[in-house]
Formats: sequence, C-alpha cells, structure tokens
Amino acid sequence: MITALAAYLALFLAAFLAATIVPAQSEAVLVALILAGDQPLATLLLVATLGNVLGSVVNWLLGRFIEHFRDRPWFPVSRDKLARAEVWYRRFGIWSLLLSWVPIIGDPLTVVAGVLRTPFPIFLLLVTIAKAGRYIVLAALTLGFM
Repeated sequence: MITALAAYLALFLAAFLAATIVPAQSEAVLVALILAGDQPLATLLLVATLGNVLGSVVNWLLGRFIEHFRDRPWFPVSRDKLARAEVWYRRFGIWSLLLSWVPIIGDPLTVVAGVLRTPFPIFLLLVTIAKAGRYIVLAALTLGFM
C-alpha cells in the first residue's frame, strides 16, 4: 500500500512540476510505472493528468494575477518564451491551449492564457483534453512496444 502511494505521489509531483518551470520528466515516470505493471493504468493516467493540469492552473494563476511582474527575474517564463506564446495565442486563440502539452511553448501558453484573461472553465477544459490526450497516447505507445 505504501509503495503504491509513493508511486502515485512521485507521478503526481513529476507531472505537476513538469507543467511549471521546474525541469521534470513526468513521461519517464509514467512509462516506468506502466512498465512495472503494479498499478492500474487508468489510475496512473488520472494521477498524471491531475498533476499536470494543476501545474498548468498555477501557470494560469501566475499570468492572471501577477502579470505586472513579468519583467522580474523570478517570473516563471522568460520574456522571449512569453512573447512567442502570446503570438501563438493571439493567432490561434483559445484553441492554442490544445498545444499546452508541447515542450517549450506549452507552459508559456498557459501563462499567456492567464495574462489574456481566458475564462477559467474554458482553460481547464482545453488543457485537460491536451494533457490527458498526451498521456493516453504515451501509454498506448508504451503498451504497444511491450
């Protein structure tokens, strides 16, 4: 029981941190846990998705409420990444949030969504679809190679 809890906690934290500026590899943790076969796949996917979406919610909140600090060195996204993400977001609108799982542009997109005041329910729906979809594809690929 403790081992399962530790596995879920590690996956949740890796997924949460991977959605923020902290370098983390939730994909590697998820694949390792899938290959171990000790926990139900659906639970692993749920935990990974929940952690990753909550990390993106933190980014949205940062963008929404402390955007005026964007030029501070501690702000979670560099000026260049934020500008690039803002171009994407303005060009493709809320649908760009379906790319929130993509490395390099995904995290800044979630910050920009907060900066541009994307309604939270829409943000949550699109980001959840994107993050869950990525983990489902990763699980399918992992199981396909077994």
